[in-house]
Amino acid sequence: MRRIRTGIFGGSFNPIHNGHVALAERILKKARLDEVWLLVTPQNPWKSQSELLDDSKRLEMARLALEDHPRLVASDYEFHLPRPSYTWNTLQSLVQDFPDRIFSLIVGGDNWAKFNSWYEHDKILAHHRIIVYPRRDAEIDIDSLPKRVRLIPMDLIDISGTEIRRRIQEGLPYQDLVPRKVAEYIEKNKVY
Repeated sequence: MRRIRTGIFGGSFNPIHNGHVALAERILKKARLDEVWLLVTPQNPWKSQSELLDDSKRLEMARLALEDHPRLVASDYEFHLPRPSYTWNTLQSLVQDFPDRIFSLIVGGDNWAKFNSWYEHDKILAHHRIIVYPRRDAEIDIDSLPKRVRLIPMDLIDISGTEIRRRIQEGLPYQDLVPRKVAEYIEKNKVY
């Protein structure tokens, strides 16, 4: 039986926005994956917790954003793992819990540039495919990529959660940057 090719796209998703959804859809097709799981990260080792909205609210927005995308899945998998969320630990647990799947890690060019500083980065490279997508100010030398790493060329999607939160706090329009149901959730629940 063929194993299910699953992309793992982790992030704070604070909030999830149109760029995340478009990126996941493009990678799903270009990398010929069966699904992409957007893992809402409760505590990223690289980010401050101070501006991070409650885990359950970020997960709810991610689920709302993906309702019309059947092959994209909002996941709380990391909520049940020790914190902070180290990618190697997450991948190890996923492999154990879902032996019917082959997991590929999806990272931005900015994270690929500092990948050597990740916890157990060499083990991640040895055991998993890595799919890299372009990010502004992150040059990627295709010829120097390891065998299991693939760059997916695509247009840059220049939307950030930081910018969306700033706009909300300043009363500026942000609704065109997030899925409609996410904008409705933000307005109804007065988040950010």
